[in-house]
Amino acid sequence: MKVVIVGGVAGGASAAARIRRLDERAEIVVFERSGHVSYANCGLPYYIGGEIEQESALTLQTPASFRARFQIDVRVRHEVLAIDRSRKVVSVRNLETGEMAEEAYDKLILSPGARPIAPDLPGIGSSRLFTLRTVEDAARIRRYVEQRRPRTATVIGGGFIGLEMAENLARRGARVTIVEKMRQLLSPLDEDMASFVHAKFLKEGVRLALGSAVTGFEEKGEEILTHMDNREAIAGDMVILAIGVAPDSHLAKEAGLELGAAGAIAVDAHMRTSDADIYAVGDAVQCKNGATGQMARIALAGPANKQGRVAADNICGIQSIYRASWGSSVVKLFDMTAAATGINERAARQAGLVYDKVVLSPANHASYYPGGKVMTMKVLYEKGSLRILGAQIVGFDGVDKRIDVLATAMQAGMRATDLKELDLAYAPPYSSAKDPVNMAGFMIENLESGKVKQFHYADLAQLPREKVTLLDTRTPAEVAAGSPEGFLHIPVDALRDRLEELDRSKPVYVMCQSGLRSYIACRILAQHGYDCYNFSGGYRFYESIRNNTFEENVNTPCGLTVEPGKR
Repeated sequence: MKVVIVGGVAGGASAAARIRRLDERAEIVVFERSGHVSYANCGLPYYIGGEIEQESALTLQTPASFRARFQIDVRVRHEVLAIDRSRKVVSVRNLETGEMAEEAYDKLILSPGARPIAPDLPGIGSSRLFTLRTVEDAARIRRYVEQRRPRTATVIGGGFIGLEMAENLARRGARVTIVEKMRQLLSPLDEDMASFVHAKFLKEGVRLALGSAVTGFEEKGEEILTHMDNREAIAGDMVILAIGVAPDSHLAKEAGLELGAAGAIAVDAHMRTSDADIYAVGDAVQCKNGATGQMARIALAGPANKQGRVAADNICGIQSIYRASWGSSVVKLFDMTAAATGINERAARQAGLVYDKVVLSPANHASYYPGGKVMTMKVLYEKGSLRILGAQIVGFDGVDKRIDVLATAMQAGMRATDLKELDLAYAPPYSSAKDPVNMAGFMIENLESGKVKQFHYADLAQLPREKVTLLDTRTPAEVAAGSPEGFLHIPVDALRDRLEELDRSKPVYVMCQSGLRSYIACRILAQHGYDCYNFSGGYRFYESIRNNTFEENVNTPCGLTVEPGKR
């Protein structure tokens, strides 16, 4: 059996190695158009920033190491230009010599990945404008940074690559501006959770131009101007274009293979395309979204590696399937971490799901142990079934642990209320006896059992103030540092003695710093005959959303936020 693989890196390289482990006699040929067959593309921004010092550290396997260990024929700098399905051959160009050749196959695996989106805009071909996909791209950007030492840089796009590049350029000493068409950074997060990310980047001196679409680029002297549709142009010494990726599916399309979501290659659970002898894996394919059941394109390294293994299994006669992707992701943002799994509220609404959510702000470990830091968690679940739909966490230490626990629970089919029963490791430096994941389960159980009702930030503007009581149950010191408008202040520990100050005929909407004391207040009030609602996320969450910098002026001095309430 001869297997030809188009593209290396995550999906193609893992498929090649797996086939060899299963079939010692198979002939395996891998074509990779870049100069590296297996490299850590998720590490490229950190190589540019200097955290990864040597380019060689990015290389996981070389053609020579593949040959030595697996007897796999790897040909880098070779681009597959066409597939002849009737003859079962691919046309290949040697990018070093220009020579054309054909290669026959019994089975073909397509792992072309995704290409950076580069819209047809004026000035897109500027030598000061860069995209990042390969080791060669990273080396070119790093050389430019080290030789030119840019004082200013503009990053177009607020996704993973854009934010990682912004951080690493800032660490190199550049004053960075992020331009993003959406009104928020990091689309896997909802706007309320993204508000913490906005504040972090502003604190680190990165300016934000959110809700702005780029209309073109213009070289002016030693700078490149980024023109936008709704604000003045931004001048920079360089531009990183990171507005997203598109599936590199043109080979499949030209060969007549079926395409699916967002132009990605359609495959079945065995990673087979519409041609039984052609498989496809990685960023170029569609797969089932585990939370919604709908077909989607989820371009992440973890799914690509697993899909490569599944394709290899089936080629070698093992009935292996790839069930779904849940889109679990984590990203370092200076000393902050943001993570998500499953879907957010926007996606839940688009899928027509009836859901509820809890927001909590637990510490990463026991509060009495030194060095604890707060994280903000949001967990979404489906009403009725209590199926976990997704989670988002922004914080510092311990974020990655909790998102992985939630991803595992979700994929295992646990109900949201089952989170309270998870037996998770505890020691004061690492967690609390009631882990944040357990706390989310307790909160969901309280909601579903009717022990508490809640309200959210978006509800505040709709409340008829004259017909309700707004109650702040924090301490006097906390209130002095900032308080929500129109709230009566009664500390929770004094509430039982001051119940007469509350009108029993009016619903009471309660807030505290994190949501815990206001929950206690609601339990007190409910048992004294009051109709009570707990604010989801507490004042800390309220303040972050209220101060959100959707309309941050890029001319604001670096590190300063806009005035409270500006939206």
